[in-house]
Amino acid sequence: MSCLRNYYSRAYSYTRSLNREITHEVTEVERRARALRVLDIISSKSGGVSNRQNHLGFVQEFLQTDSRRFRDQAISEDFDISRTKNGVSKVLKEVMLENSSSSVNDGWSFDAYGLSSAVSSCGFNRDFRTGFGFHCLALKSGFVSDVYVGSSLVVLYRDSGDLDNAHKVFDEMPERNVVSWTAMISGFAQEWRVDICLKLYSKMRNSTSDPNDYTFTALLSACTGSGALGQGRSVHCQTLQMGFKSYLHISNALISMYCKCGDLKDAFRIFDQFLNKDVVSWNSMIAGYAQHGLATQAIELFEVMMPKSGTKPDAITYLGVLSSCRHAGMVEEGRKYFDLMAERGLKPELNHYSCLIDLLGRFGLLQEALELIENMPMEPNPVIWGSLLFSCRVHGDVWTGIRAAEERLMLEPECAATHVQLANLYASVRYFQEAATVRKRMKDKGLRTNPGCSWIEINNYVFMFKAEDGSNCRMPEIAHVLHCLVDHMEFL
Repeated sequence: MSCLRNYYSRAYSYTRSLNREITHEVTEVERRARALRVLDIISSKSGGVSNRQNHLGFVQEFLQTDSRRFRDQAISEDFDISRTKNGVSKVLKEVMLENSSSSVNDGWSFDAYGLSSAVSSCGFNRDFRTGFGFHCLALKSGFVSDVYVGSSLVVLYRDSGDLDNAHKVFDEMPERNVVSWTAMISGFAQEWRVDICLKLYSKMRNSTSDPNDYTFTALLSACTGSGALGQGRSVHCQTLQMGFKSYLHISNALISMYCKCGDLKDAFRIFDQFLNKDVVSWNSMIAGYAQHGLATQAIELFEVMMPKSGTKPDAITYLGVLSSCRHAGMVEEGRKYFDLMAERGLKPELNHYSCLIDLLGRFGLLQEALELIENMPMEPNPVIWGSLLFSCRVHGDVWTGIRAAEERLMLEPECAATHVQLANLYASVRYFQEAATVRKRMKDKGLRTNPGCSWIEINNYVFMFKAEDGSNCRMPEIAHVLHCLVDHMEFL
């Protein structure tokens, strides 16, 4: 194992695990001790709830609704929100004690508009607990049936991530307006539930409320997230029929939708025909080219067309350009645009470092990627260590890969895939005891890797498939076709 001692490594500090010193000569005992410390830490560290996020992070989706207008409205002078918040606890006690004879207007008063404004204020400030208290107050006072109060409550529960209660409030509203409809559609759009979004939109068209531009933005966002091109085209036609062709944020949402669904021709057609482009328009088109590996087109937009328009690139623009370099393996260009950010007064953020590190790793420059991670002005996140881990697996750098896996588990101890990768890496260098320990930790925690997922759209309907999923009612037909294809390939 003497040759392994020449590999680059660092020794952990027990008191400050985040501050590690680089060492070039590490003994086998030290390596094993380090592995055991990592296993001890990840077994005792609880994992947090992770939100679903876009890895690239540069396609900005507009999920705004008219609820923002509620949030921006000033509360009437005779409505004292602080007094109301103080009264929430009193009302809650009355509700719990079922004291129907108590008066909720003892020393303070409010109306439906004031209560709606208070709920919206809680949502804007992310004070959901107080907002839920206002819901109790609305039930106690009878204002829950007011369309403005109900709409504000739908927005509140949607923003808190509780779509079930948001939908329950929505269903119980005796009257709905465009705000409540749009809030509910945008909530399911965030979950990429395009089928429910379209059903809600259909019901909305049969009601007294007409959709507005934010409604269509939410629908397009749902189609973008689920890759439903046919349904996205239908929504596009609806925007044209209802006169929203000139709305900037709808055009930007259409560009993102067509890019995400792989129709770059229509995306560029909308982009090229729209005269009043903003930086989001440019970013969306550059990001679309980057996602499909068309680095030349992305760079041409950035270096030639964008300066002619007079639009100043922002941090998201550079993220799209760096991503295009990453997909195309353009290392020199990636370094160039990363340095250009600082020259133009833009400070690189975590996502920019992540793109460059992934680019270097994919090209096999693992030590340069590792040095960049250690010299970052901010702490690396699990995505960065995951990118380095993937590159180490591709290029066969076992020890750097072990370190990347250990670092990622320090930050994301509940990641089942990283547990599997670390166990395999341990086994590859004959650390069988540590590999078995990792497997046991997974079993004790009940961790399982998430199955892969793919989908295909046929006749405007999206069919989703997961690995090892036999729940599809047409599985016998699918299996028969697959067997026929296998037989055909064997014959050839």
